[in-house]
Amino acid sequence: MQKLYVHTKYTSLREDLNNVITYFDSYTEVVQGGRNTIKKIETKALELNIKSYKIPKWFNAIAYAYFRKSKAERSFNYASKLIQLGIKTPHPIAYMEQKNILGLQKSFYVCEHLNFDFEYREVVDTPIYKNREEIIKQFTEFSFKLHNLGINFLDHSPGNTLVKEVNSKQYEFYLIDLNRMKFEEMSIEDRMFNLRRMWMSKRMIKEVAKHYSMLSNEPFDKLHTLLLNFSKDFKRKKLRKKFLKKKFLNR
Repeated sequence: MQKLYVHTKYTSLREDLNNVITYFDSYTEVVQGGRNTIKKIETKALELNIKSYKIPKWFNAIAYAYFRKSKAERSFNYASKLIQLGIKTPHPIAYMEQKNILGLQKSFYVCEHLNFDFEYREVVDTPIYKNREEIIKQFTEFSFKLHNLGINFLDHSPGNTLVKEVNSKQYEFYLIDLNRMKFEEMSIEDRMFNLRRMWMSKRMIKEVAKHYSMLSNEPFDKLHTLLLNFSKDFKRKKLRKKFLKKKFLNR
């Protein structure tokens, strides 16, 4: 059984979308490889990014078929909601699910291709980066807006924010990889915890805490302590997991 859901804005593309997803494996322009594959595919109407999700393990395959929304459907729904709330993300176009008696098999999420200037990751990883302090300030304002809207983006990390330079003093931020998200009121602790994945240096943590303090009227010292501790704990757990995995593979 195959289900293709198309955004109302793109219903005229249904046949084209069905064709490009059906022949997904034959397209060669890979945007991202690995566990899930994203390909850039051009149609007569527009450029698409299509994400093909890996076939889930049997228990998840059954869960996604009967009890939970698939990653593709969640990505589509969350992208639609973000746009309604005024948060930028590549516009959702469609998603497809292929199921059989064993549950969900293949699933695909389709969105418009975004021509962006850089990933926020580049700013985090490069201590000397053009307009770095201004970009960090505007990213903090963007995160504050997310939090105020009750958007708890569980994968809020440097690689999941794309940046477009509007001019030398203004930047636009686009969220991607959207399948893990909650919409809920967030305490100040929740907000700082949400920023822990950004892999910030101590200097960056100070900058973010300073800007967030001015926006929220929360004490700088409180925000700085929370963000520093959450960030340290996250890095420690990630590095330990990486170390143990490497040790296990080298046995």
